[in-house]
Amino acid sequence: MSPQRMMMLLSTFLILFHGDLKSSRGSPDIHDVLPEYGFPKGLLPNNVISYTLSSDASFILHLDAPCYVYWEDQLVYYNTLIKGTLTYGSVSHVSGIQAQKLFLWLPVTGIKLHQDSGTLQFFVGAFSQEFPATDFQDVPGCARTGSLLNPNLFLPL
Repeated sequence: MSPQRMMMLLSTFLILFHGDLKSSRGSPDIHDVLPEYGFPKGLLPNNVISYTLSSDASFILHLDAPCYVYWEDQLVYYNTLIKGTLTYGSVSHVSGIQAQKLFLWLPVTGIKLHQDSGTLQFFVGAFSQEFPATDFQDVPGCARTGSLLNPNLFLPL
């Protein structure tokens, strides 16, 4: 194949492929995109550096570092790469997020919005747990390490 023909084919492919992606370059912050799918802004930590949403509903998120977040009494770990499928009111096929249950780390595999009750249902391993969606209105900061004990559960001396 001639170099000119190869360049034309490559250019055509890039133009077509680019139309199927919504990339974070020049796009809104991912926290501002979440409400378009029914989710509160605070579902993801504050260190997301880029994302891609494909027309087939799959997504890829990149965080600048691994991250631990406390949600009430729940410790959650976010890897630097998170993947899944995002549709209105549902996140499925999730990889890259884990929640601590007792002394085990279990994968978060999905999240479902229940608009009628205003709750989010998290699927963690064989378990599921619901939380008020209002608990996720604020974008959480990250901790670089997690511990078995949440320091917020202790009273000051």
